[in-house]
Amino acid sequence: MDPVTKESLQRLTAEVEKLNQHRFIRVHNSIWRMMMFQLGRGLAFGLGSVLGATIVVSILAWFISQIEFIPLIGNWASEILQQIEASR
Repeated sequence: MDPVTKESLQRLTAEVEKLNQHRFIRVHNSIWRMMMFQLGRGLAFGLGSVLGATIVVSILAWFISQIEFIPLIGNWASEILQQIEASR
């Protein structure tokens, strides 16, 4: 084997060893660690989605309730806002 190929192979081996020590690889090497990581990730995503949707809907309902020139929509939005405030 010529020196250039041997040196390239040694550098490649060193990079693979460094990659195997990376946190991402260590987490995904074990099925249980990977499952716990994905469970935590899913819980965080679900909680963030629910909180974000709650905030957006609350702001939208408040904004629509401020519209008084359209009686049907204004009354409907006011009722929604009252129910949201009552549930707090």
